Amino acid sequence: MSELVRIWATGDPFEGEMLRGRLEAEGIDVLVKGEGEGPYRLGPVYLFVPAEQEADARTVVDAVASGEYAHDLEDVFDDDASPGR
Repeated sequence: MSELVRIWATGDPFEGEMLRGRLEAEGIDVLVKGEGEGPYRLGPVYLFVPAEQEADARTVVDAVASGEYAHDLEDVFDDDASPGR
């Protein structure tokens, strides 16, 4: 197995899972460690990727942090399907 490199740490398990999903959507293998089990997940979450995918993973992390993947609701919903209409 390839060497794993830690690329992200957070205290928010939800944030860790969201970033894991984005990395996997980009074809990057991710190992998540540290989140608690059960309904009350607490504590730090660490994301690891294979060393050969580190550069690509860091590019995705930087893009997420900069808001590159963010969408305006007007881009997601047309006028007739907007929430609350």
